[in-house]
Amino acid sequence: MHFTREFVHFITTKIFKLNLEILTAFVGATAVLAMSPGPDNIYVLTQSISNGKKYGFATIAGLISGCLIHITLLAFGVSAIIKENNTLFFTLKIFGAMYLLFLAFQVFRSSSNIKISESGSSKKGLIQLFKQGFVMNVLNPKVSIFFLAFFPGFLFSQELSTTTQFYVLGFLFMLVSALIFAVIVLLSDLISKYIRTNNNVGLFLKWLQIIVFVGIAVYLLLSDK
Repeated sequence: MHFTREFVHFITTKIFKLNLEILTAFVGATAVLAMSPGPDNIYVLTQSISNGKKYGFATIAGLISGCLIHITLLAFGVSAIIKENNTLFFTLKIFGAMYLLFLAFQVFRSSSNIKISESGSSKKGLIQLFKQGFVMNVLNPKVSIFFLAFFPGFLFSQELSTTTQFYVLGFLFMLVSALIFAVIVLLSDLISKYIRTNNNVGLFLKWLQIIVFVGIAVYLLLSDK
């Protein structure tokens, strides 16, 4: 009984130190971004509609696996910056905020129509789709830039190293994105029908994405190291 109390105290103390408010905000922002129309989730939806749900899951596996490369580069590269120079870290925060505002402006200028093409996807094998999703992600420099802008403002612990925190955030990002993409695959038929019959869906998601980008940018500017 005494051991149990000590164990519970240890677990709750560790969880408290992880600053759940920051992690919850990170998870919420990631979920909204994963739901917002973009190349990745539209590609997952298209593959699911044209080839079948298991092909959609293969695409998800490739896309999410590719994130590991970007996360590793971020964890070791940015951690060194944070340790060595406060001015560089402040500059990184400014860059991150400006980049997120730029993304918000790009979304604002873009059309709110969501285009889903069923005929444009040639039939591919599961392994081929996994590889294609992986390569699409790894060779996209915008993913690294986005992580560089997004992650530093959500460092959540004074106890853990920055490298560990970036990996925690990275795996949370991968998990939440994978879950949202999985829902898109499972509901692909309903989602495609709903998008085609409801023109306001794209407009709603467009402004939701803008609000999230601007909100994260403001959060970055106001956050401490």
